[in-house]
Amino acid sequence: MQTNFTPDQLADPDIAVADRILRSCVHCGFCTATCPTFVTVGDEDDSPRGRIYMIKDMLETGAPASEPVAFHLDRCLSCLSCMTTCPSGVDYMHLIDHARTRVEETYDRPAHDRALRSLLAAILPYPTRFRAALRAAALGRLGRSLVRGEGTLVRRMRAMLDLAPAKLPPPSSTERPGVFPAHGERRARVALLAGCAQQVLDPGIHDATIRLLNRMGVEVVVAAGAGCCGALTHHLGRHEAALGFARANVAAWTREIGAGGLDAVVTDTSGCGTVLKDYGFLLRNTPEAADAARISELSVDITELLVRLDYQPSRTLAAPLTVAYHAACSLQHGQRVTDAPKTLLRRAGFAVAEPRDPHLCCGSAGTYNILQPEMSEQLRARKLGTLHALKPDLIAAGNIGCLTQLAGDGLPTIHTVELLDWMAGGPRPARLPTGG
Repeated sequence: MQTNFTPDQLADPDIAVADRILRSCVHCGFCTATCPTFVTVGDEDDSPRGRIYMIKDMLETGAPASEPVAFHLDRCLSCLSCMTTCPSGVDYMHLIDHARTRVEETYDRPAHDRALRSLLAAILPYPTRFRAALRAAALGRLGRSLVRGEGTLVRRMRAMLDLAPAKLPPPSSTERPGVFPAHGERRARVALLAGCAQQVLDPGIHDATIRLLNRMGVEVVVAAGAGCCGALTHHLGRHEAALGFARANVAAWTREIGAGGLDAVVTDTSGCGTVLKDYGFLLRNTPEAADAARISELSVDITELLVRLDYQPSRTLAAPLTVAYHAACSLQHGQRVTDAPKTLLRRAGFAVAEPRDPHLCCGSAGTYNILQPEMSEQLRARKLGTLHALKPDLIAAGNIGCLTQLAGDGLPTIHTVELLDWMAGGPRPARLPTGG
C-alpha cells in the first residue's frame, strides 16, 4: 500500500511505525474471510482491509477521527485472526492500537459513551472497585426488567447486568503480595500476574495455577506493586493509562529479578499474556525499554510453562470426559499458542474436541461484550452453536473473558489449568458435574 506521510509526520515514531505497517498491506483481502465482524455483517468497512484504509486516511490527513471511523474501529474485536491469516505479515495489532488512541484523543464521543468508557476504565482494572461494582450490579439484576427501551445506553446497561454473576467467590490470597514455596526441591521461580478482573470473577484459577506449579517444584511469587496488565485501558484507547500499568508491572518484576531471580512471568489469562509479551514494544521509547523487553521475553502462558516442565497427571478419570476446547483469540492469534493446551488436556486423559471455525471470536474481547452487545451476542450464539454440536461434557478455555462469555448455556466452562491441576492431584473443579 502506498502512503503519503510528510517528513514532519514521519518524525513521530508512532506514525513511522504505522507507515511501515500500512506499506506491508497488499490489499489481498485474505483477512476478510477470517474476520468475525465481516463474516457477521458483510461490510467491507468492518473488515481489517476496510479499517486499514480508514486508518490510513485518518493518519495521513491528521484530521480528527470522524463518526464513521470511530464506529467501525470500535466494532473491531482486536481478535487478531487477520494476523494469523495475512500472507504479508501485516502488523494489524499495533496499527489498530495506535488508531484507537487517535480516536480517543480526537473524536468527540456522545456523553453517555464517554461516561461509560470512563467508568469501565476506573473500575475494571481495580479488584476492590470491581468487586463492589459487581455486588451492586447483582442487585441491579433484580430490576433488569425495568430497564426499558432499545437505545445504545439501555442495551449496554442490560449487557452489563447480564454479565454480572449472581454470587461472587471469596477473595483469594493472590490479591496480596506473597511467596508460595515449591514442594520439595525447587526447580524454578516464577512471578504470577494476579491482574484484576480474574481475581474477582474466578480467583480459583490462580489458586489452581499456584497449587499445580508448587507441586511441580516451582516457587510462585505474587509481586508487590504488580496489578492490571493494562489491556483493558489499552483497548479503550487510553494509551497513557495502559503505559502506567505496564510500567508498574515491569518495575515490580524487575525488583523480583534482582531479589531472587525469575525464570518466567506466568499468566493464566491469555488476554493479559498477549499484552505482557508486547511490553517491549509498548515501552520501547521509554526509560524502561530494556527492562520491559526482558519481561516480554520472560512472559509465558501457563500451558507453555507446563509443557516446558513436562507436566504429567497423577490420577485417571473414573469415566471418560469430552472437553470442547475453545481457543481464546488472545492465545491462538495474539500469542500463537495453539498446540500446548490441547496436548496437555489429552495427556491428562481428556478427549479433546475442537469446534468448527475455531479461529472466530466468541465476542468477549475485554469490554467488547459491554460496548458492542449486539455483535457480541451474535458471535456468542455462533460459537456456542459450534461447541454444543460436539456434544461435550464441558468447555475449556484459557481466558477468563471467554469463560464468562460462554457461561450459562448448559455446559460448564472451566479453565484449562483447573482441569490439569485436578488430574495432577488438585481438587475437582467446582463447576464440573459429579460422575467423572
